[in-house]
Amino acid sequence: MSSVVTVGADRSVSGGPTSVLAWSYTPPGHSSGLVIHLLSGWFPTVVEVVTVAVVLAAIGWRTRRWRVLWVPVAAAVGAVVAVIVYVILDARGLSPDSAPTLFWVWTVVGSAVVILTIVGVRSGRWWQHVSMAFAIVLAVFCLALSVNQWSGYYPTLDRAVAGLTAQPLPNETTVAKLVTFRNRPETVKNGRVVAIRTPSAISRFHPRTEYVYLPPAWFTGATPPALPAVIMIGGVVNTPQDWVRSGDALAISDAYARDHGGRAPILVLVDPSGNLTTDTECVDGPRGNVDTHITDEVRPYVISHFGAASAARNWAVVGWSMGGTCAIDLVVRHPEKFATFVDISGDIGPNVGNKQSTIKALYGGDSRAWDRFDPATVMRAHGRYTDVAGWFRSEGHRSKKDGAIVSSQAEAARELSAIARSVGISTSERYSVGPHTWAFGAQSFAEALPWLHNRIDPGTVG
Repeated sequence: MSSVVTVGADRSVSGGPTSVLAWSYTPPGHSSGLVIHLLSGWFPTVVEVVTVAVVLAAIGWRTRRWRVLWVPVAAAVGAVVAVIVYVILDARGLSPDSAPTLFWVWTVVGSAVVILTIVGVRSGRWWQHVSMAFAIVLAVFCLALSVNQWSGYYPTLDRAVAGLTAQPLPNETTVAKLVTFRNRPETVKNGRVVAIRTPSAISRFHPRTEYVYLPPAWFTGATPPALPAVIMIGGVVNTPQDWVRSGDALAISDAYARDHGGRAPILVLVDPSGNLTTDTECVDGPRGNVDTHITDEVRPYVISHFGAASAARNWAVVGWSMGGTCAIDLVVRHPEKFATFVDISGDIGPNVGNKQSTIKALYGGDSRAWDRFDPATVMRAHGRYTDVAGWFRSEGHRSKKDGAIVSSQAEAARELSAIARSVGISTSERYSVGPHTWAFGAQSFAEALPWLHNRIDPGTVG
C-alpha cells in the first residue's frame, strides 16, 4: 500500500491508504492488438536466452590456453569495464545503484565477448567467428533492453521503433490543417498534436522541435476557447516527445477529455536540453538559458498562437525526474506566470552532483546563481505566496525501521513540501514503493490530472 498525505497551507493534514501503482500500467486508448512489451514479459526473456546460447556457442571449448587464460582474462576485463561504467554514472548523478542486475551482467558479458572476438581471430572455426559477431550484436541488444527496463523509456516495441525512426506522434497534424477540424466533433474525438518552432532571440537557447497537444474542446466554437496550459518536462536523457512515447500523456489526456466534455489542458511538450543528454536542470547557465526560454518564449508563444489563457492560475508545470525539479523551480521562481506544479520524483534542487560541481557546471562558477535557482532558497527569500499549489509524487523502498518510503527523491519531496507550506503554498504528498521509471511518471500524471485540471481550469469537475 502507498501512503498519501495531503497538506494545506494551514498545515492541516489528512491521509490514508491508496492502492499500489500498477507497474504494468496500460493507458486508456491503447490498441487491443499484439503488443510486444519491452519492460517485462516473454520478449526480453527469449532474447536473453537466445543470446546466452549464442555466446556459449561462440566461446566454445577450443584450446586449453583459451579456456584457462583468455576466457578468465576477458571476464576480468568485463568486470573492470563495469566498474568504470559505475564510476562514470555515479559522477554524473545517474544513480548506478538503482540499475537492474542484468544491466551489469550484460555490461560484463558484452565487454568480454568483444575481447574474446579480438584474441580469438586466429583460433576457432569459421562458424565460431560468425557466432562471435552475432554474440556481440545480441549482447549489445540485451544491454539496451536492460537500460530501457531501468528507465522505462520505451514500454513497447512499437513505441521504440516509432521513437528511434522519428515517426509522427499519435494524431499529429500541422498548424495549417487545424482549421479543418474546427466545429467538426466527429473528426476530433481525440486531441491533436502539432509541432512548433518557438523563438529563441531572448534566451539564445536553441531547442529541438517542441510540440503542443490541443484537446477536443479547443476545436469548438468560431475561435479557440482560452484553455489552461501545462508545460511538460521529462528527465535528464530526453526528447520533447518523451511525455507522449514514454509517459502516455496524450492517451491519459484524451481519456480525461472524453469524461469531461472534451475539456482538458493544452499540453506544451518543451525541450529542456537542446539535445539528448545535456543536463540543464532548466536553469539559465552555460548549458543553455532554459528558464528564460520556457518563461519568456514558450509561454507567450502558446498564448499568442493557440489562444491559451494568460493568467498564472491557468498555467502549470509538470515534470518527472529532472523535470520534477524543473517544475517546482519554475513555479516558485515565477509565480506571476505559473501557479501550480506537479513534481514527480524530482530532486531537492537543480544539481549535477555536489554543490561545488553544480555551481561549476550549471552556473559557470557563479555561486550567486545557486541561490537564484535553488527552490528552497528561492521560497525562503520570496516569502509568502498567494494561490500557489504543488503535488509531490515520489517512489522508493520501504524502510525496515518505520515503514516510510525512502529514496533521495522522497526525502527531497518531504523537505520541499515543508518549506512550501511554511510560505503559504498548498501541497499534496504521495509516496509508494516502486522503481524510478517512466511507467511511474505516467501513472503519477494520470493520478494528478483531475486535481491539476481543477486547479488550472476552475469550474470543471474532476
